[in-house]
Order: sequence, then structure tokens, then C-alpha cells
Amino acid sequence: MACGTVTVLLLLWFSSANAQSPTPAPAPAPEHVNLTDLLSVAGPFHTFLNYLQSTKVIETFQNQANNTDEGITIFVPRDQAFSSLKKQSLSNLTQDQLRSLCLFHALPHYYSLSDFRNLSQRNPIPTFAGGPNYALNFTDNAGTIRIDSGWTRTKVTSAVHAADPVAIYETDRVLLPEAIFGTDIPPTPAPAPAPAPVTDIAPVADGGRTGSGSSSSSPTSAPSSSERISSLGVSAIVGGAAAALVNLMYMLSKLTKRIHLIKYDVCR
Repeated sequence: MACGTVTVLLLLWFSSANAQSPTPAPAPAPEHVNLTDLLSVAGPFHTFLNYLQSTKVIETFQNQANNTDEGITIFVPRDQAFSSLKKQSLSNLTQDQLRSLCLFHALPHYYSLSDFRNLSQRNPIPTFAGGPNYALNFTDNAGTIRIDSGWTRTKVTSAVHAADPVAIYETDRVLLPEAIFGTDIPPTPAPAPAPAPVTDIAPVADGGRTGSGSSSSSPTSAPSSSERISSLGVSAIVGGAAAALVNLMYMLSKLTKRIHLIKYDVCR
């Protein structure tokens, strides 16, 4: 009787122990992302999507996104970025070069925005295009992610999609690799010079007329600043002398009248 009671108690203990430790549920599978659908509706990325489809690069990106553990990070230029390029920039490229250009816009790993701070310390970062001339350099300046392709300098303007295993970031310029476009980076255009200030009396260089020919056919040169000042000084002197002369004549007239009065008194 005692043995049967012990057996029943042991069975109850094992059953309660198993009930308290259920088998953990398997981790959810990564979300499947259709890159074509996403780029079609997420923004004005139609030009870039057309290049991805025509070069079959979209299939490479899709396979990396859903069939690997690494994931993918894609930098997507807006349509306006392509329209701002010179017409010959992409029209003269071969199909292989276009394919490399598209591959150059992706990294074979998923990176969140916070990952770029550490990623910038490991520059240059290889892209899907492969090779040292198809690498990108990143800088993280207080959360602003800047990208340098060696030819193009741009920045991440927004996160289109950022959920493992796919990160898609919008850029305002097309990433042009040195391997295709060379290392002769176009200079930044200099700012236009500021207009010269306008003064009341513009200084004109002193000197005679330039060129040959008679004086009647040559334009009359404008008076110089020194000539203007001299003429103003002469005018002031002449005006002052005339005023002094008038004053002197007035005093002489009064003196003459006084002399006549004195003579008149003496005669009386």
C-alpha cells in the first residue's frame, strides 16, 4: 500500500514538472520583402527600379534579401537624381557597366542607421559590385550619414525601409564609381562674384585716350576724380574772390560817402 502511494506521488510530480516547462516556440521566420513592390510604391524610384530590372540586378538583390542570413542594404536615388545627371553620363555605358553601377548601390549585409557609426571606422566598405574600386566610404556626423563613392558625395535623406533583413535608404544623388568614371572628380563650381558697389562719384583712372585715330573719332574720356576735385576747388576760390570784391566795393562806397560828409561840414 505504501509503495503504491509513493509511485502515484512520483508520477504526479513528474507530470507537474513537465507541465511547467513547455517546449519553446520556434523563432518567427524573417519577413519576406518584395523589393519590386516596395520600390514601386515607396517613392519616386522608378528610374532606378527600371535599371535594376533591365540588368537583372533586382533578382540578385531579392535573393540576398530572402535567402541569406546576411540581409541587404540598398541606397536608392530619387528620379530627380538621375534627371540632374549629364545626358552622356549613363547613355554611353555598356550593359555590364550599368549592371556594375546598380550593384554598386548595395551592401551585402543589413545595416541599421545606428550601425553606420561603427561602419564608418572600417572604411572603405565593399559593395555588391566587388573590388577596391567599387567600395564606399561612410561618415556619421551627429546622425547624418554621408556617402563618398570617390566621384559622388551625397547623404542619406530618409529611411524607406529598415527592418531586418532589408534596409533601403534614399539618397539625393546617383553613386558613380571610380572604376567606371575614373578618378578625375569634377570640381565644385565657384560661387558667382558679388556685384561691385555703386558710388556717387566713380573713380576713373587718369590718362589719355587709348587707340589710334583722330580726336574727333575717339570718344571723350570722362573726367577723372582729381580733375573733378580741382574744378570744384577753382570754383570755390573764384566764388570766394568775387564775394570779397563785392564786399570791398561796398566798404569803399560807404567810405566815400563819409568823406563827402566831412568835407561838407568843413565848408560850412
